[in-house]
Amino acid sequence: MAPHTEQLTRPAVQLRSLTRSFDGRTVLDGIDLDIPAGQFVALLGHSGSGKSTLLRAVAGLDHEVTGSGQLTAPDRVSVVFQDSRLLPWRRVLANVLLGLDGKEAEHRGREALAEVGLKGRERAWPNELSGGEQQRAALARSLVREPELLLADEPFGALDALTRIKMHALLRELWERHRPSVLLVTHDVDEAIVLADRVLVLEEGRIGLDLTIDRDAHARGEYRSRLLAALGVTEDVR
Repeated sequence: MAPHTEQLTRPAVQLRSLTRSFDGRTVLDGIDLDIPAGQFVALLGHSGSGKSTLLRAVAGLDHEVTGSGQLTAPDRVSVVFQDSRLLPWRRVLANVLLGLDGKEAEHRGREALAEVGLKGRERAWPNELSGGEQQRAALARSLVREPELLLADEPFGALDALTRIKMHALLRELWERHRPSVLLVTHDVDEAIVLADRVLVLEEGRIGLDLTIDRDAHARGEYRSRLLAALGVTEDVR
């Protein structure tokens, strides 16, 4: 019974004394972090603070960097980047199914496209989609692999404000439906508060603030002030 209980309570992501350096400069300095299964975490920090470095480490995409420490992550991991990275010579469904074969995979791909609002666009070329639609296709591509962990590196940073609001609602809806663990890298404090249940602030290679977010909208102003203060930003309230 004990091993089974341990498996159920084990964090989806576990970092212990994680360090990463580039050209002799320490970017991550002994990070300790647990992300429980199914938790939505947002990661804030100044440019160059190590947000993307941390995400790439968790994704297993940093084999050539200097580093040490222990890192545990699920086997099924999907990554969504700032640009959709759709292959322009493949149609939308073929992009979603990249690396997958068979009727069952095709069925899952069509379902994933329907979930993100792209039903009927399976045969479209990527250049026929708007920026928001391309990111929807990228989300479908990540979902079709049924990830235990979804890593998102500023996935909405290139979108206009109204499209970003729609994408926020979509991502939150997809997370509530599928419940993967999520680690979202963002520069946007408001985006972090709207989407995440927990917000981390990276500061000089360490986690300077670990803030649990209550979905109560009345607390958003307080969260925003605390996060901006942790980032060294003072709001002008004139």
